[in-house]
Amino acid sequence: MEQWNATRHVRTLFLSDIHLGSRAAQADLLIDFLRCHDAEKIYLVGDIVDGWRLKRSWHWPQSHNDVVQKLLRKARKGTEIIYVPGNHDDFLRDFVGTHFGGIEVRLNDVHVTANGKRLLVMHGDEFDVVVRHAKLIAHLGDWAYDMAIAINVVLNWTRRRLGFGYWSFSSWAKGRVKRAVNFIGAFEEALSGEAKRQDCEGVICGHIHHPKIEDLGDMLYVNTGDWVESCSAIVERHDGTLELVRWTALEKLDPTTDPRVGMRFPKPRERMPEAAE
Repeated sequence: MEQWNATRHVRTLFLSDIHLGSRAAQADLLIDFLRCHDAEKIYLVGDIVDGWRLKRSWHWPQSHNDVVQKLLRKARKGTEIIYVPGNHDDFLRDFVGTHFGGIEVRLNDVHVTANGKRLLVMHGDEFDVVVRHAKLIAHLGDWAYDMAIAINVVLNWTRRRLGFGYWSFSSWAKGRVKRAVNFIGAFEEALSGEAKRQDCEGVICGHIHHPKIEDLGDMLYVNTGDWVESCSAIVERHDGTLELVRWTALEKLDPTTDPRVGMRFPKPRERMPEAAE
């Protein structure tokens, strides 16, 4: 098995929903991804740190610290890093305009691609009615999501014993439950509408852990996904085209049990069609 040593140079990286401080965060895979990618600019699109879970119980292993140090090291070497907080790290919204080790906190931002497209960058929880108006229900939903992730761990342990690859139960459930499908569609429309109101041609967001690049009429909708289930990121190439990268898709690794996490294999990464030419 050959280790992947190449470093890919891109214009911009968009990462969200890492949930450092949560036991579900796939920090080792993210470190691996960051090791293999250098960018002129990195957007951290919310829920990078999971303040909700850290308040309930402290969990901060060395791998989570390594992610922070990796990002700070990139900032010291000249990468522009912009942190747009989400609902799980909303405490950082009190520090908009502040720099931490070369990382700037902004409420949202407008990113202009290399080919001139204006894209609104925001986490997206502002358009989640439950998060905005019913915090108790949101926390209960967060607990239910934790349970789904726990089911993932047990299910994939069994699947590996039977010789099958990694499969995300929670992602599958979201794609099959009618209410979840309807919520995702309404979320996409709401954020695209906000981007249009701000004179942008598209939106890049996170929040719902549903990675996607799609043209919605005259608007481009982009969701970065997460580093809990899909282990995905959005890459802007130097010509301005956007690409969805699913880091576990290389070998269908189970990030909860596979000891090969941290190695890369020279096979094509999963990519979405070029959407922003």
